[in-house]
Amino acid sequence: MSDKLGLYVHIPFCIRKCLYCDFVSVSANKDYIDKYFKSLYEEIKCFKVNKSCSVDTIYIGGGTPSSVDEKYIKELFEIIYLKFDVDDDAEITIEMNPGTVSMEKLKVYKECKINRISIGAQSMCDEELRKIGRIHTVKDLYECVRMARSVGFDNINIDLMSALPGQSLDDYKDNLYKIIELRPKHISSYSLIIEEGTPFYEMYEGKNRDEISEQYRLADEDEERAMYKLTREVLAGNGYERYEISNYCMKGFASRHNSRYWQGMEYVGFGAAAASYYEGRRFKNTLDIDKYISSNPIPKDEDYILTKEDKMEEYMFLGMRMIKGVSASLFRETFGLDIMDVYKEVIERNVARGLIEYKNDCIYLTQEGIDVSNLVFSEFLL
Repeated sequence: MSDKLGLYVHIPFCIRKCLYCDFVSVSANKDYIDKYFKSLYEEIKCFKVNKSCSVDTIYIGGGTPSSVDEKYIKELFEIIYLKFDVDDDAEITIEMNPGTVSMEKLKVYKECKINRISIGAQSMCDEELRKIGRIHTVKDLYECVRMARSVGFDNINIDLMSALPGQSLDDYKDNLYKIIELRPKHISSYSLIIEEGTPFYEMYEGKNRDEISEQYRLADEDEERAMYKLTREVLAGNGYERYEISNYCMKGFASRHNSRYWQGMEYVGFGAAAASYYEGRRFKNTLDIDKYISSNPIPKDEDYILTKEDKMEEYMFLGMRMIKGVSASLFRETFGLDIMDVYKEVIERNVARGLIEYKNDCIYLTQEGIDVSNLVFSEFLL
């Protein structure tokens, strides 16, 4: 078991919720935000660390962490540094929306030892941003990147979405090259997914779905795949290596925190809806922000101990999200079983289909396997 721990902190506040978003987030006044952070600080202070370990990754996500006053972030890190032994070289990330960033906030983030920022660009076209309900403009993004670099932030991730309403392959290609021109160290590229409970779900799956205009038309499966392929080829040609299904980076700049999830390493989440994997348990705080603020102890929406079978499943379907795949020898070392004794039929079947490869101790998805990754992963459930 590793002596390193990751921390995740959920800040569920936004200026306005995007039309596609199903994350736990709300727009709130100062009094409500004050109450939330009071509960958040108390949760962190009361967490019981059951073993000697240090923290090597911290991720502040949301919501939009940059939408709240910087004083909350400063107070948050004061508490984290008092509570935990944080490595000097820890990767510390904060998410931000370009429409909520100021020089004052960035300077405070730097003082808090944050060394990685993740910017939700999503598109480099103002009309596309309007269609998906983003509050920022392309100009805001350029200014955000400029300010961040002027303060000393070098490790920058930019999120980009494909298959947006009315978006053509050429539109997406233009977005992709404009992001590359900014030379972020990391790019996360995701296809739009219509999630239940969002305004987009009502638009595209509701009773009036047949009346959607051409300008809001969604890409079909072939167009989505073409955008997916374009992303891989263009980024590879411009110095970005793909290390996970949807994530690309310059050499040495893979997200250490997100890699922790995919590699089955331990992390603890604080805040409403925050999930944890600690000492063989998976637990998740209530999604209800009001309950999170008012309850003591904080209600859990999930809380269970993983069986050996659960851990083997997760080792496979999380680890195989990484382009390098999973190690058969590490599987044996971890579980005391040969991987072929557990998954022989699944592995041989998918090798025959051309969906996975098993070479030099590693089992990994082929390009064809990545295209149907969820189907492949489902076969590793025991």
